Amino acid sequence: MLNAIEYANYHAIIASPIGPLGLMAADDVLLRLDFLPAAAPLRLPALGVLSDVSRQLAAYFDDAHFRFDLPYRLEGTEHQRRVWRSIATIPTGQVLRYGEIASVLGSSARAVGGACGANPLPLVIPCHRVVAGNGLGGFNARRLGIDWLPIKRYLLGHEGWLR
Repeated sequence: MLNAIEYANYHAIIASPIGPLGLMAADDVLLRLDFLPAAAPLRLPALGVLSDVSRQLAAYFDDAHFRFDLPYRLEGTEHQRRVWRSIATIPTGQVLRYGEIASVLGSSARAVGGACGANPLPLVIPCHRVVAGNGLGGFNARRLGIDWLPIKRYLLGHEGWLR
């Protein structure tokens, strides 16, 4: 659980159907989007890019087929960035398996899962569209000690893949 000082690291905390979303930006590009605990204090975006992020996230929650068009910067290893680029191509309402992505990238399913868990921009880079060979699999590496699998179920249902 985050304390007030840690919440201060976010440039905005906005409401969504899946709970508060923490946003960080620099130089007019989105750097991070985090799912936060329900108790997170909301804070309106003060930076121009974050107002656009907030508006586009609302559009996605209104229409799962909305396509994000945001300036962002992904910081991670080369392998992580390759996985994130692959994930970004998965169309709404479809999924790929960890093993399928691993096969294309010459990697392992576990390494792909690790990259998914390290994704700094879930929703924008839709790691919820990556599933295990025998079920949904994990989601977002249980950041902040919270089970985000219900969020994955919600998002896949919102997009029409999971009924």
